[in-house]
Amino acid sequence: MSQPNISQDPAYQLLLSERIDGFNLKKKDLDLSKLTSMRYQGLDLRNLNAADLDFSDSHFRNTDLRGIDFRHTNLEGCSFSGAKISGCYFPKSLSPAEIMMSNEKGTRVRYNTAN
Repeated sequence: MSQPNISQDPAYQLLLSERIDGFNLKKKDLDLSKLTSMRYQGLDLRNLNAADLDFSDSHFRNTDLRGIDFRHTNLEGCSFSGAKISGCYFPKSLSPAEIMMSNEKGTRVRYNTAN
C-alpha cells in the first residue's frame, strides 16, 4: 500500500476544496483514475456521488462522509479513523467489524472487491 498523496489533479482539487456539487456535475468529464491513495482528511464530502469511484488506499481521517452511498465504490485499503459515517451505505462485502475497526482504530479496511 502506498502513502496517501496530495495531487494537483482537477478531480482531486475539487474534492479537496469541498466543491462537491461541482465535482458531481463534472464527474463524467473528469479523469477519475487519480483519486486512489489520496488524503481526504478533515473534509466535508457530504452529498458526494461516489458511484464507480476508486478511493482505494486513501485516508478519510475525521472526514464528514454522512449519507454517502459507497455501495459501488472501491474502498479497499481505506482508513476511516474518526470519520463521520452515519447514514453511509458501504459495499456488501465490507463487514461492519472492518468499518468499526477502521473508524475507531484507524485500520485499513479489507474486503473482497470482486463482487
